[in-house]
Amino acid sequence: QLQFVESGGGSVQPGGSLRLSCTASGFTMNNYIIGWFRQAPGKEREAISCITNSDNVTYYYLDSVKGRFTISRDNAKNTVYLQMNSLKPEDTAVYYCAIRSVYCSGYSNDFKVWGQGTQVTVSS
Repeated sequence: QLQFVESGGGSVQPGGSLRLSCTASGFTMNNYIIGWFRQAPGKEREAISCITNSDNVTYYYLDSVKGRFTISRDNAKNTVYLQMNSLKPEDTAVYYCAIRSVYCSGYSNDFKVWGQGTQVTVSS
């Protein structure tokens, strides 16, 4: 069974930074496509970014985070990161990572295995 855990969320002031981690256990994360999503209260889940498995090509789907968020892998730690800088109150949401086996996608329905999520709150 594929299992992974998101961590690194918390409360931060506007303009601050957080690094979210998505760490796998029992399987090699580098074999899979990893996507980061978020869901704010009362809103639909939205795709943030995706990284491919073979060549670490990255995609960013949310215009509001381009230039502020960066997705990356550390294969030695079996972890995918989402570095979030210049955080804004509208970034407040539960952040999820998800995996799939084929190409990157910005559609949450394409991802079948999800983590439990980590809360990010940006507030002064």
